[in-house]
Amino acid sequence: MTKHAYDEFRALHRAGAPLLLPNAWDHASAAALAAAGFRAVGTTSLGVAAAAGLPDGTGATRAETVRLARGLTRLDALISVDVEGGFSDEPGDVAALAAELADAGAVGINIEDGRADGTLRDAGHQVEILAAVREAVGGRLFINARTDTYWLRGEGRTASETGERLEAYRGAGADGVFVPGLRDLRTIADLTSALGATPLNILHAPDGPSMQELSKAGVSRVSCGSLLFRAALGAAVTAARAVAAGVPTVAEGVPSYAETQALAGGGA
Repeated sequence: MTKHAYDEFRALHRAGAPLLLPNAWDHASAAALAAAGFRAVGTTSLGVAAAAGLPDGTGATRAETVRLARGLTRLDALISVDVEGGFSDEPGDVAALAAELADAGAVGINIEDGRADGTLRDAGHQVEILAAVREAVGGRLFINARTDTYWLRGEGRTASETGERLEAYRGAGADGVFVPGLRDLRTIADLTSALGATPLNILHAPDGPSMQELSKAGVSRVSCGSLLFRAALGAAVTAARAVAAGVPTVAEGVPSYAETQALAGGGA
């Protein structure tokens, strides 16, 4: 990815005017989002994994993730790739993956510290991974460092540990930080204040704070995560049941055959 694209993507992260990053799971979903005017599109690890019949968060979808990223960079959109924990515990391997994505034309990478067994990766080791990625792609890929301190509620993690991890990840070279599962607006505002110019990414939740509330709290990026993928699954089942029941299906918002076929093209 060019330095210009990296700078453009970074500039979209504005405290008080957060970037809404929708997350796609295949080429058509990403192309539809780009055509709808979303300048930046992320991928969802759950969507990519489930669509391939594989488990999420276990490091099983490296090939699928890279293959998808290579296809998505043909779109007129800024593409950020969710790589779970990097598909490896070796800093060099994760750095090589990041370089591969940057060379393919991606503009961002999301790396989490949550592990498949429900625990967190040692913070010091996560710092080594992020530092290796920074050395390999600094200034080419926007490194979004995710901590699952709130996501893994069973861990009993505290706000203080979250702050410590985010500070360490910033020190390792992360461009932005991500705390999925965090919904308390006061805690979010405290974090944005402590982070200063470092963008804070929050995961949208239908029953959580609104975009307006997150904006007032100083958030710079709001991700949809797997929501769009799960919504599409629900809509597909609902439509099938309507057909089976002889109930007229709602056509509003459903792309035509020709419109869907057009998404296979190289542009948005």
